[in-house]
Amino acid sequence: QVQLVESGGGLVQAGGSLRLSCTTSGTRFSIDNMGWYRQAPGKRRTLVATITTAGFTTYADSVKTRFAISRDNVKNMVYLQMNSLKPEDTAVYYCNAVGLRVYDSWGQGTQVTVSS
Repeated sequence: QVQLVESGGGLVQAGGSLRLSCTTSGTRFSIDNMGWYRQAPGKRRTLVATITTAGFTTYADSVKTRFAISRDNVKNMVYLQMNSLKPEDTAVYYCNAVGLRVYDSWGQGTQVTVSS
C-alpha cells in the first residue's frame, strides 16, 4: 500500500526558507521519477518540481532559482528546499510520482504559509 507523508511546512515571513520532506513506503521509489506539487486555496494542484531517478531536475518557472528538489534513494525520501519564499508560494505541498506513474494515493500534504 502506497503511503506518502509530507512534513516541514509552516508559517514563514517573505524571504524566508523552509525544507519539506516526503517519506514514501509501498512505492517503486527506485524506478519512479518524483515530484512536488502544490495547491493554493481555490486553485488546481500544480507540479512545481520534478526529479528523475538519476537526479535530473526540472522546475516550474515560478519557483526556478528559488526551490531545489532532491531525493535519497536509500531512505526513499524526497526533499524540497524552498528559499526566498513569497506570499504566492502559500499552498499545501504534496509529493508524488510524476507523469503516468502518479500514485492513486496522495498524502495529507504540508501547509506552507508565507506572510508579507
